[in-house]
Amino acid sequence: KKGQTATRRLLLKSKLLKKAASMLVAEKEQSKRERESALNERVPPLKLSGLSVQELQELCKDLHRKIDIVDEVRYDLEVKVAKNDKEIQVLTQKIGEMKGNMNRTKLKRVKKSADDMLGALTESKLSSKADFKANLKTVKKEEEKKEEVTDWRKNVEAMSGMEGRKKLFNAGQ
Repeated sequence: KKGQTATRRLLLKSKLLKKAASMLVAEKEQSKRERESALNERVPPLKLSGLSVQELQELCKDLHRKIDIVDEVRYDLEVKVAKNDKEIQVLTQKIGEMKGNMNRTKLKRVKKSADDMLGALTESKLSSKADFKANLKTVKKEEEKKEEVTDWRKNVEAMSGMEGRKKLFNAGQ
């Protein structure tokens, strides 16, 4: 390389780029041919001319069965890939835990001056205290009704007999 001139290096570079471009075109054509041959092998071209209605219906049913089979295989593969991706993620997380380098979420940097930070802290403390007091419910204490305590002997005499039961019934209503 040291003995080559700039024009020689440029010439070699341009030839390499042309060769790479031609190889890329050839590779695309090759993949296209392989795709067409695979499709022709798996799904032969349909011959619809000269078929009766019943034969066409049978052909449609056969194609639907094939589509269902392909869809089942595709779904199974998607589930398998998703399961493998999840397993890979879990294993990489375990490796990270074993190494000790946990993935920590990066916090956004907030530019604030010291005065702004101090003011925000004091405001939040004051407002939280005021909010706490404002959100308290006022509770009214209800006085408990106390029954009059009387001499039980007088009560027994007054409540005895039918008259006493009548008084209890009327008091309950």
